[in-house]
Amino acid sequence: MVTTTTGADCALQSRTGELKFTKWRTWYRVTSAEPALASDSVDRAPVVVLHGGPGSAHDYLLAYAELAASGHAVVHYDQLGCGRSTHLPYQDPSFWTIELFLEQLDTVLAGLQLGDRYHLLGHSWGGMLAVEHALRRPRGLVSLVVADAPASMELWIAESKRLRAKLPSSVLKILESHEAAGTLQDPAYEAALRPYYDRHVCRLTPPPEEMRRSEVECQSDPTTYLAMWGPNECYVTGSLRDWTAVERLHVISVPTLVISGVDDQATKVTIQPFVDRVPDVRWHQFKKASHNPHLEARQACLSTVAQFFRQNEPGKNPVIPA
Repeated sequence: MVTTTTGADCALQSRTGELKFTKWRTWYRVTSAEPALASDSVDRAPVVVLHGGPGSAHDYLLAYAELAASGHAVVHYDQLGCGRSTHLPYQDPSFWTIELFLEQLDTVLAGLQLGDRYHLLGHSWGGMLAVEHALRRPRGLVSLVVADAPASMELWIAESKRLRAKLPSSVLKILESHEAAGTLQDPAYEAALRPYYDRHVCRLTPPPEEMRRSEVECQSDPTTYLAMWGPNECYVTGSLRDWTAVERLHVISVPTLVISGVDDQATKVTIQPFVDRVPDVRWHQFKKASHNPHLEARQACLSTVAQFFRQNEPGKNPVIPA
């Protein structure tokens, strides 16, 4: 299926399809500039986008498809368990591993023949997945963007508690009482979470349609989110709770851009290890943005990422040895 849209003064076309991943299916979308109109295209390396959640599907990251106007093919796909890819009912957290999603990413790279050279951009949980991929030092990885993701869940959990403590005492009382009682599906508990989300997840009111679609996807099948993350963004109980890359970050051998919002739940503390330990790294923080600067500060974010990719096309920067 091929569709045509307009972005950044350039006609873009998208095609969708499915790839086999063991006995399951991975749905993907590839966006590119129409050849006749892509005057800026110089055979730039494609960009692969990894969504967060886990389980939020790709929709809320569709703004990054506009990078195709700069000559990159932009690949979005839905991770296993959400969106248009295969959904699975497995509740056991031991099934939903980082290795599973790394293998799925490998099948996308191979199936779309991207393995020789590609940029990788991961948001939130997708940023953690992107870091794990980069730590394997794959041959074709050109550069890495870690968007609004922590270097360790220990830091994330501590910062979530700090940010949550700033909520009104009446709100905190509701949250704590429901967590103690285990009534996390109560509408009063979900309503009390809203101020945290409005401050630290997305500041736009109402949220953009693409974010609403991803929220609906996660709510309609929360299997992977509950197994790997937990009940909500600031109450982590899943299998990722003990994840950390801090002591391994020096292994990353490609130019790396870290981005975040000033009011991001991925705070400076959660991001600082990337800045301190990745050999070739830069960090850009967006004002008036929280966890989704690609939506809240859209043009500034897309411009920053596009410039980073442009500066790090294959052959421009040498790989830094470990």
